[in-house]
Amino acid sequence: MEALAIREMRDDEREAVAALWESCGLTRPWNDPAADIALALAGPASTLLVGEVAGDAPAGLAASVMVGHDGHRGTVYYVSVAPACRGRGYGRQMMAAAEDWLKQRGIWKLNLLIRADNTAVEAFYASLGYAVEPRTAMAKWLDPSKNPQNAGKG
Repeated sequence: MEALAIREMRDDEREAVAALWESCGLTRPWNDPAADIALALAGPASTLLVGEVAGDAPAGLAASVMVGHDGHRGTVYYVSVAPACRGRGYGRQMMAAAEDWLKQRGIWKLNLLIRADNTAVEAFYASLGYAVEPRTAMAKWLDPSKNPQNAGKG
């Protein structure tokens, strides 16, 4: 397994990170990557970690993970590895870095959500010790205009 140089994202890497997410199929029209990045960097309870390997991906970025917590549980978002860099253990390294970031802040449990159309990643998370918990996830759009199901309705 090749080692990544993992660090917090620099401000001048926002576009490269958004492009990485796009190349991994993680973006959705209702989630603006630039806004998500800005929100993650706005306070001390979240950050964006990147993994760098010289020459392997745009701006040298091979992987990323957005990690944050609410004071009780941690959550990861946008776990991404550039398509050309997959199979090298970078996803495992990024998840380990996110877990370490949370543990350093006294957070002892990490939750993650997997989109229904992303079943291929379930085995990856299971191999890292994650398990499905008997929970029901519920959500409410506080701004109905942002709900993609309302697109074109008016």
